[in-house]
Amino acid sequence: MTRSPVPVIDLAPWRSADPGARARTADRVDRALQEAGFLLVTGHGVDPGLPARIRTAARAFFHLPAAVKEPYAVSVGGRGWLGPGAEANSHAEGAPSPPDLKESWSCAADDPTGRPEVDAEWFRPNVWPTEVPALHALVTAYLTRMRALSDELLELLAAALGADRDLFTRHTGHPTWGFNVNWYPGAERTGPPLPGQYRIGAHTDFGTLTALDREPGAGGLQIHTDAGGWQDAPWEPGALTVNIGDLMARWTGDRWRAGRHRVLPPPAEAPSEELLSLVYFYECDPHTRVESLPAPTGRVVHAPVDSHHYLRAKLDAITVT
Repeated sequence: MTRSPVPVIDLAPWRSADPGARARTADRVDRALQEAGFLLVTGHGVDPGLPARIRTAARAFFHLPAAVKEPYAVSVGGRGWLGPGAEANSHAEGAPSPPDLKESWSCAADDPTGRPEVDAEWFRPNVWPTEVPALHALVTAYLTRMRALSDELLELLAAALGADRDLFTRHTGHPTWGFNVNWYPGAERTGPPLPGQYRIGAHTDFGTLTALDREPGAGGLQIHTDAGGWQDAPWEPGALTVNIGDLMARWTGDRWRAGRHRVLPPPAEAPSEELLSLVYFYECDPHTRVESLPAPTGRVVHAPVDSHHYLRAKLDAITVT
């Protein structure tokens, strides 16, 4: 059996008082992020019933007629409904492809900083569907847990680099984040995929850290590594799939790789398969200056970037116009 490049990281040893257990956990994280950019995280403390309740509410919204959903329609980076044909993630790699075979409900950071120019772009109010009133409270509870977990994971990542505990969290005092409920309907809604069309095309995430609660499926997540090419992502019940994005890879001087991935189209053997993923994108404070860590930690020195100019350019690249 081929060894998976994605290890299961139980947070219990990391949370213990045992220095050896903490060091071993950090070392496994470092090796996995160098190889694949992905982890499976257990022991995270998320209420195991909460994702299921979010899926039930979100599915009720996605199954509404398009005319009911249309008033909530937004473009990529907006707060509301991303309908069919709105997004093509492979465009971020410069690869032409048809739009992704999905719909999304999106929300994002909405706690204003008091800086009008920042708030107008990154901290706008969220919109919630009146037709499914349960969704708001469920997602809010989930996001509260994900924010705390993400800072804990960033402290683990700092330890994996042998750096100060707050290497990353010193830049998350008032961070931006995004949250998508991605709906991957069956082929009876999408029709047969066009050549090169996926539920989500091949790409790397753009920012710092992504935490994904996903369902297993034949038309599910695949990851790419240099050694193994494309392969089905491993799945563990209750585990979160965690990966780093382009900005974190730059930050580490390419010691770590952004996790390249895609989501397969509805499979021929199960054309009615329907999946829902909960995707939390955690970023740093607006306009953080991201500089590559020097050698021996870092391996490539990238030019410093403004985190949110960088993120906006990436979001624009995947918007279908």
